[in-house]
Amino acid sequence: MNRELVVRSNSNAVDFALLKDGKLIELHKEEDTNNFNVGDIMIAKIRKPVTGLNAAFVNVGYEKDAFLHYHDLGPQLASMLKFVKAASTGKLKDFSLKNFPFEKDIDKNGSIKDVIKANQSLLVQIVKEPISTKGPRISSELSIAGRYLVMVPFSDRVSVSQKIGSKEEKDRLKRLIKSIKPKGFGVIIRTVAEGKKVAELDKDLQNLLDKWTAMCKKLYKAPTPSKVLVEMNRASSILRDVFNDSFTGIHVDDETLYNQIKDYVLEIEPEKESIVKLYSSPVPIFEKFGIDRQIKTSFGRTASMSKGAYLIIEHTEALHVIDVNSGNRSNKAKNQEDTAFEVNLLAATEIARQLRLRDMGGIIVVDFIDMVKSDHRRKLFDHLRNEMKDDRAKHKILPPSKFGLIQITRQRVRPEMKIKTTEANPSGNGQEIEAPIVLIEKINVDLERLLKGAGKDKSITLNTHPFIAAYLTKGFPSIRSKWFLEHKKWIKIQPRDAYTYLEYCFKDKEGQTLN
Repeated sequence: MNRELVVRSNSNAVDFALLKDGKLIELHKEEDTNNFNVGDIMIAKIRKPVTGLNAAFVNVGYEKDAFLHYHDLGPQLASMLKFVKAASTGKLKDFSLKNFPFEKDIDKNGSIKDVIKANQSLLVQIVKEPISTKGPRISSELSIAGRYLVMVPFSDRVSVSQKIGSKEEKDRLKRLIKSIKPKGFGVIIRTVAEGKKVAELDKDLQNLLDKWTAMCKKLYKAPTPSKVLVEMNRASSILRDVFNDSFTGIHVDDETLYNQIKDYVLEIEPEKESIVKLYSSPVPIFEKFGIDRQIKTSFGRTASMSKGAYLIIEHTEALHVIDVNSGNRSNKAKNQEDTAFEVNLLAATEIARQLRLRDMGGIIVVDFIDMVKSDHRRKLFDHLRNEMKDDRAKHKILPPSKFGLIQITRQRVRPEMKIKTTEANPSGNGQEIEAPIVLIEKINVDLERLLKGAGKDKSITLNTHPFIAAYLTKGFPSIRSKWFLEHKKWIKIQPRDAYTYLEYCFKDKEGQTLN
C-alpha cells in the first residue's frame, strides 16, 4: 500500500490531497481567513452561564459565542482556574505543575453556575470549528498533541490507544510512560507509538512540555480573548496523525511549504526525508496526479463505482442519506443475491472513502441493496467496519436493521467539504448541467483575433476541459486540422482536468496567458 500527500499552494489557501494507491481518500483546505482551528488553545472570558442548558456561552472573539457544556469543563476545572489566575497576574513562575497544589475535582453531575461565573477568564480549546450559524464548540479539558503522545495538563492518568491490539505492548508503553511522565500531566499514548523506544517517547514528551511552558508564558497580562497556542499548520498536523512507513511521496509545489514540511519530516522520521519533493513541472500539480479528475467524479450527487454500480448521496439538515444502486451490474450475475452482495461490498468500500473525502459528520443512513442471507449481512457489516478502521474521526457503526439500513455516526469537527460539480447552462435558461455544452465558435473568434495580432509568429497552446480537447482533436478531419489548413498554424491543445466545461485559455510557450 502506497500513500502520497500532494500539497497545492495558491495566494489565499493551501489544498492537501491524501492518496492511497493513487486514489484520493482525503481532501483538506487551509485558508488564511480561518482563525478557529481544531486544537487551538485560547484565553477566553465567560459571557454568561445558562442553568437550563447546564452550559455557558464564552467570548472567544468569534461573531457567535462559543458553547461550553458542563461535561466539557474537565474534572480539574478548579485547579485550572487557580493556575490561570496565578499565571495571568505574574504570581506563578513555575509552570511544571510538580509543586502546584491541586484543588478537589468538581462534581461530575454538578451545575454550571456552581463552578464558573460571568466575566471569569479560563483556558479553552477549540474542539469543533464554527459550522453554519453556530459558533465554535470548546472544552476546558486541554490536550496538546504530539507525534506519539497527547499530553493532558491537570491529570495523572495514562491511557493507550484502543487501536493497539497487543496487551503486552499496551503494558510496555504504559510502564515506560509512567517512568518518564512529570507530575501533574496525564498522557494518552497514540497508535503510532507502537514499538517505539523510550528515547523517542521521551523526546516527544519534552517537546510537548516545551509547548506548554511557552503557552503559559503568554498568559501574563494576556488580553481576553486571545490565542495562546496555535495548532500546527494543516500539512504538519496531517503528517503527525497519518505519517507511517507506507508513505512513498510528499509532493509540494511551493518552496516555502516544501522547506517547512521537509524540516518537520526530518524531525519525526529522518530516514524518510528523501520522499519530500519540490514539484516544478508546468503542468498543475493536482492535474499531474489525477486529483482534479477524481474531485470532479467524487463530489457530485452521484458517485460512480466499478462494474456499473453507483451511489446517490443526499444531504438534509438532520442527516445524510446514501442509496446503493446496482446499475447495469444486475445483468451480469447468476442470481440476485450474489449481485446484491457483490455490489454492497463495493459500495461499503466507496462509502468509507466518501465519508473521509467529504468529511461528512453527524448521522449517516445507508440503504444497501436487500440481501436474504444473514451470513452476507454479517460479512457486509464486518467489511464496512474494516474499511473505516483507518478513519481518524471518531465513528460508530450499527449492524444492519430489519429494513437493511446501516446507521453510522461520525464525529463532525469542521464544516463538510463541498465542491460544486454542476455548471450553469450556457443557453441561459437558469438550469445547471453536468454535461459539456460549449460554443466552439467563441474559441474560433478568439483564435482568429490572436493570429491577426502577433500570434502568427508565436507558439500557441489552448488549455481546455478534457472533453472539449477531445472534441477539437478527434475525428477526421478534426477541428484542429481545419484550423491548420485555414491559418497555416498548428495549435497545441492541452487538456486541463481542473477547468470547467466552458473554461479555456490560450498560452504561449513560456506559459504566459495570451489576451
